[in-house]
Amino acid sequence: MSASQPPQPADIPTLLVKIFGKDRPGITAGLFDTLAAYSVDVVDIEQVVTRGRIVLCALVTEPPAGLEGDLRATVHSWAESMKMQAEIISGIGDNRPRGLGRSLVTVLGHPLTSESTAAIAASITATGGNIDRIFRLAKYPVTAVEFAVSGTETEPLRTALAIEAARLGVDVAVVSAGLHRRAQRLVVMDVDSTLIQDEVIELFAAHAGCEDQVAEVTSAAMRGELDFEQSLHARVALLAGLDASVVDKVRSEVRLTPGARTLIRTLKRLGYQVGVVSGGFTQVTDDLKERLGLDFAQANTLEIVDGKLTGKVTGEIVDRAGKARLLRRFATEAGVPLEQTVAIGDGANDLDMLNAAGLGVAFNAKPVVREAAHTAVNVPFLDTVLYLLGITREEVEAADMHTD
Repeated sequence: MSASQPPQPADIPTLLVKIFGKDRPGITAGLFDTLAAYSVDVVDIEQVVTRGRIVLCALVTEPPAGLEGDLRATVHSWAESMKMQAEIISGIGDNRPRGLGRSLVTVLGHPLTSESTAAIAASITATGGNIDRIFRLAKYPVTAVEFAVSGTETEPLRTALAIEAARLGVDVAVVSAGLHRRAQRLVVMDVDSTLIQDEVIELFAAHAGCEDQVAEVTSAAMRGELDFEQSLHARVALLAGLDASVVDKVRSEVRLTPGARTLIRTLKRLGYQVGVVSGGFTQVTDDLKERLGLDFAQANTLEIVDGKLTGKVTGEIVDRAGKARLLRRFATEAGVPLEQTVAIGDGANDLDMLNAAGLGVAFNAKPVVREAAHTAVNVPFLDTVLYLLGITREEVEAADMHTD
């Protein structure tokens, strides 16, 4: 270090001042008012409040010579006056440098057990990662916590935690940390058994009296056992002759997944763009787009001639490859880089889309999809996806209170 350079934080004596006790307004202001009399500079601050108990840590520079003892006595006296405890530790410099690699690990539990928390933390350590901070995102309808991790790369961490999450039965998402977490994003989701609880073709089939036949083929297709396009044509053929008036009936029968409205409303109010792609039918997705205020929607179209379903679909088929292609198209139109996209789906025909997105979320998905996606959510609330994006329950509620 040259003589002209001021001492750096790593080189100077510092004091770690820790205050803990019952939380109340004015504690932070009171502590720093007390420290201000000693001309110390603030190097770092951390504050956590849990069940009404506060832990406030201030890392400050050492006071002028001869004043440290007086500072210690004054801080302890102030803490006692507030019915709190104080601890002051001398040291050198700031926190040790964080290791290379930055990731955010979100853990969802319903409930979140001590066993699963311990196992996730141990897995992070085993990959060479260090947990720098833990923050609760939500306490209902699930417990969601976020670990800020350094010292390991995102992909190996994601792989290790995916194995552990499957063993524990919890949902874990791992994303790279950085400014992009809060950048403009596009969220694209599947419709059947994701945005809605139903399989639309089965709703049509119920009116045609062939529900069991269609359901059997649908299940095989979603498990990846049948080619989607072939299965689509086979199922739609069973609807031939159905009166077109059934479209309105099916629209009225569609049930949104719990949390779907909250998810979309929150994303929209936070500036996200939202779309759907479906192997189902535009006769339903166009209605959902209008009702929910979606930015994009694409699906297959049932052919209707002379007021009757012909048993055919028209236009470009939205299949497994088509969903990924549409994700890319929507991203281009939205002006969002592909790595800033989030895809949500449950079936094998969603896999290309989930893998193409920056974050692919398997929602209550078939085993083959859970194993291949970046992360999985296995609770029945679609709005829990918000926590994977670092959005807290408080932000959800604040967005809910917002009036346009």
